Amino acid sequence: MKYRKLGNSGLRVSALGLGGNSFGSRADKNTSIRIIHQALDQGINFIDTANIYSGTKSEQIIGEALADRRHEVIIATKAGLPRGKGPNDKGSSRLHIQQEIEGSLKRLRTDYIDLYQIHSFDPDTPLEETLRTLDDLVRDGKIRYIGASNYAAWELMKALGISERQGLSRFISVQQSYSLADRTTEQELVPCCLDQGVGIIPYFPLAAGLLTGKYGDGTQIPAGSRLDKDPNSIIGKRLDDKHLHLVKQVALFAKKHDTSPAALSLAWLLNRSVVSTIIVGATREEQVMENIKCLSLDLDQSTIEALDQASMPFRYGEPFASFRLQKEEEK
Repeated sequence: MKYRKLGNSGLRVSALGLGGNSFGSRADKNTSIRIIHQALDQGINFIDTANIYSGTKSEQIIGEALADRRHEVIIATKAGLPRGKGPNDKGSSRLHIQQEIEGSLKRLRTDYIDLYQIHSFDPDTPLEETLRTLDDLVRDGKIRYIGASNYAAWELMKALGISERQGLSRFISVQQSYSLADRTTEQELVPCCLDQGVGIIPYFPLAAGLLTGKYGDGTQIPAGSRLDKDPNSIIGKRLDDKHLHLVKQVALFAKKHDTSPAALSLAWLLNRSVVSTIIVGATREEQVMENIKCLSLDLDQSTIEALDQASMPFRYGEPFASFRLQKEEEK
């Protein structure tokens, strides 16, 4: 396994991380635990989850799986997206963060979280309040590092400026949709992160499974896939000519390099210097081993440039995915 620093911090994380979005939903508890142990055995030390994944089941399962192996893992979880319908059941207010951190600690069976991330920029809460609350939790020993997710470049830069001015804990990472099928983050966020020493943690690095090629020409829905389990999944809106053409091109490049489209897509991301670790989910143990193949791929410059060119249409326009809280008055 290869390890990288998370942003400019001293924290070293595996180049390939394990996403827990499917634990407790598309992967049952026993399967999820086997996946986690398989990942750890391969040297993966970064596991990402959130308080809302599978209705809190993901955190519970991870906590159970790590009962005797907590010391081996960098646990990253998130809070901020809606957990209920109450007026304080979302966002990054002091009340909501303090409430959610306690729930996550209990479910994860730990007394500290390595990387605590704000799941979405909260337009209704002053950043000073959020950052001061996170800083207090760092001082209390409940969290070690803080990160953001689904932040625009200006939002991240504003947060970093407040932290510097007030001497508060600083975001060391930002989690964002980033893949060959979504390069919108390169317009403003990537330059910001490179300048400020913030690591990017791509989610949906395979475009929710689209880049694996498993959806074929768009008419096939594989059993157990994200779209099969959830007909309203984001992937259903992306089975268009533009995306399917990219999938075909990636498959051709993969065949040329005697590898899988998934491994090639992940290897392309790992060649971006701003990327610290990639979150890749799994619903089967074999997928962990399949994804790890990307670490042994040494892409030459011509291949990287060819993939850059093939995916250039996805550098502009709307992101593949973005999870954002709306300002109350705009609803």
